[in-house]
Amino acid sequence: MCYIPDWAISLLPITMASIRPQRLYRDKIYIIKDIILKLVQYGTINQTALISCCGLNLKKHSPVLENLESKGLISKTELIEGKRIVTVYRPTWRGIEFCKSILEPYEVMFPRIESVSGEKAQERYSQPTTILVVLI
Repeated sequence: MCYIPDWAISLLPITMASIRPQRLYRDKIYIIKDIILKLVQYGTINQTALISCCGLNLKKHSPVLENLESKGLISKTELIEGKRIVTVYRPTWRGIEFCKSILEPYEVMFPRIESVSGEKAQERYSQPTTILVVLI
């Protein structure tokens, strides 16, 4: 058995929420809807802020943005600010209509995951979970 010093006991419990928020798996269609809705909400938004607001990873989800741009659902503009190039996205009318006519009815028909008790799964997983940290 491991000895835990008294000063280390005061550090327990550390909640999982304080370490990193836990994210659920989202289907691609919900990621697309979240991107378009954020662009509609903010109008024009830079790439870093968009990825952050939607809870995405830039390396993992940049193909999704490129796909949306190639299909004309969002537009991408590169602005030069000093020595940096800032990528800015905005929604297109085609993207807004796609969201209204296809994505919203889809979510009404197939709502996002709910637990057995009926609460939203995102709310359930966002609650802090107690973990035990053992310092050796």
